[in-house]
Amino acid sequence: MPQMTKVTFILIFFVFISFTVFAQDTVRIETVRVDTVKVETVRVDTVLVQPVSAKPAVQAITAQPAEQQAKSPVLNPNKMYFGGYVNASIGSYTAIGVEPLVGYKLTPKFSLGAKLSCEYISDKRYEEDYSASNYGFSLFTRLRVTQRLYAHAEYSAMNYKLYDYLGDSDREWVPFLFLGGGYSQPITKNTWLTAEVLFDVLQNENSPYKNWEPFFSVGFGVGF
Repeated sequence: MPQMTKVTFILIFFVFISFTVFAQDTVRIETVRVDTVKVETVRVDTVLVQPVSAKPAVQAITAQPAEQQAKSPVLNPNKMYFGGYVNASIGSYTAIGVEPLVGYKLTPKFSLGAKLSCEYISDKRYEEDYSASNYGFSLFTRLRVTQRLYAHAEYSAMNYKLYDYLGDSDREWVPFLFLGGGYSQPITKNTWLTAEVLFDVLQNENSPYKNWEPFFSVGFGVGF
């Protein structure tokens, strides 16, 4: 009987040890499963980080306006204006001409421009009357002082038919530097009637505008 008790006790002990070991292994397996869940969470985080690779597409989109801006025209057509003048200087030296022009506004008040000139003259300052047709070009600047008044400076070169004391003629380029101003009267929203008074300050020896005689111009403009 005592021998049977020992055997029973040993069997119970082994069963207890086996159950303990099995229970510990089961806990370890559950811990591994928890670790697996953690690894899956890391994988989810990795997936969330991946959309950062979309940045180059955004950069490509933002780069398009710069390329379009580089292709924009150098001169803005909305800053250009056009017009022309019929000018006259009446006296011992009479000149009547036409001058088409084009200008460009660097600022709302300051502009640069160019003109072509063609005129007919009659000179009665000598014993014999002389007449001729002349042509030339001009470069000018304008500064609006008020909404209606503006200052004007202009360099001009005219090809004149000049006569000597024997009555022989030859053609020569004569320079001018006109300073003065003008008045602009609106006709419509974008059309102006203009009048200018200019004085030649170079007084070249072949200039017809002696003794600071004024040079009058009346014309029109579109967009000025």
